[in-house]
Amino acid sequence: MNDPTRTLDIDTVQAFVLVADLASFTRAAEVLDTSQATVSLKLKRLETRLDARLLERTPRHVRLTAQGERFLPAARNLLEAHERALSGIQAAAPSRLTLGISDHVAGPELPLLLARLNAYDPSLVVEVRIASSRDVVTRYGHGELDAVIARRGDDNADGEILFREPFRWFASPSFQHRPGEPLRLAALSAPCGIRALAIDALDEAGLPWTEAFVGGGVLALGAAVSAGLAVAALAQRVAPAGAVDVGKSLGLPPLPGQDIVLMTRPGRRDAREVLKVLAAAFRSAAGR
Repeated sequence: MNDPTRTLDIDTVQAFVLVADLASFTRAAEVLDTSQATVSLKLKRLETRLDARLLERTPRHVRLTAQGERFLPAARNLLEAHERALSGIQAAAPSRLTLGISDHVAGPELPLLLARLNAYDPSLVVEVRIASSRDVVTRYGHGELDAVIARRGDDNADGEILFREPFRWFASPSFQHRPGEPLRLAALSAPCGIRALAIDALDEAGLPWTEAFVGGGVLALGAAVSAGLAVAALAQRVAPAGAVDVGKSLGLPPLPGQDIVLMTRPGRRDAREVLKVLAAAFRSAAGR
């Protein structure tokens, strides 16, 4: 006979999966619109019912125990079965999310971000477009995108602030700058907010510069930096491997931080939960 005291609560299982995917009680609480203490209580109840320790908690990190690793696939299966049972009553077409991400924002954590979205909703079809902040915000304004992650600047990007991104001057360790010569600068083609930000900072500091490389995307910009061609203004998350901050050594002016925002459409009820996961996952993946 089944023991009724070991019946699993769907909301509690969902809280566990979110904590596992986002590696954070705080981020899971954001998605669930509740407090960190409530999520912690749910997890303690789940561990008590399973008579197993699922998570290792430290002040800075959350990770699955061996028992948690074994339980996670079963927990996902339970949530999927629950959703299938509901969809059998209320049939719905597979949801689709069209997401635009600014080129200066999309970093190496993008695969992890997509994996966490897929883990939350395997039926979700995600379409990602990476372009300049100006381009993705314009497309969002024309109704072509459901959501946008972009830099808030002169591109009319206004939404939920995910975090503030520091920008630095990056170059290859092999880059050489001779005193008295104009700084060799690599930037995206105009119009680009970060390009304008870098040029304005140099002009205001009275430092001469010359355009040494123009890229059509941050990947190309990173290649130019890695090749030792020039210095570029970049967020550390998207700077190429091995690049170093040369701002202090070259006497370059500090660059202002930039707010990274999430813009979403209020009418997409089917996408609200997914977008909460998106916001939480991006903060978590970016280490904020």
